[in-house]
Amino acid sequence: MFKNKKTTLIAMNVLSVIGIILSAAFFVYAWHAGILTSQEKMKEFVDYFGPLGYLMFVLIQIIQVVIPIIPGGVSCLVGVMLYGPVWGFVANYVGICMGSFIVFAIAKYYGRPLIDNMFSDKLIQKYDKWTDTDSHFSKMFAIAIFFPVAPDDFLCYLAGTTKMRWKTYIKIILLCKPFSIAIYSLGLVFLFDKFKGFFRGLR
Repeated sequence: MFKNKKTTLIAMNVLSVIGIILSAAFFVYAWHAGILTSQEKMKEFVDYFGPLGYLMFVLIQIIQVVIPIIPGGVSCLVGVMLYGPVWGFVANYVGICMGSFIVFAIAKYYGRPLIDNMFSDKLIQKYDKWTDTDSHFSKMFAIAIFFPVAPDDFLCYLAGTTKMRWKTYIKIILLCKPFSIAIYSLGLVFLFDKFKGFFRGLR
């Protein structure tokens, strides 16, 4: 498994493109259906799926961390827009944290060959220097998870190939993820609200 780097990277890129296309298709549908511009329409859409819809969304968040095919910011935005700032944040937080734990476990099992074949050499070389010492990596990893400025999914895989303990990893994810998720979730919703009039005009 993960023995052919070129094939794996092509597959990841194809899945990423498909994920972006599906995300765009959902936004186009939601926009034309009025889901993005009407609270009543949005409530009807969410109520149609009931509790199962909420669980499915959490599952999607888990999957998009393990297999990063959908931009994390997009899924966080959808969560808050569909379920509101509180329950949307909870869904994003639970799903992303669970996905991050799975990623760490996968990387611990497969080791370095996993990321060497899943990610580009340029990305690996950019952050590989962080792993020179365990304490340095833990510090830089915590900062990167707290602030949404780095490829979190890749760094979670990279963390699994280091000597970082589960206890340290779990603590960093649980304590640092809320801020970055809030920035993605609420920040993008704020920007979307600013351009809501523009979306209405295009309908």
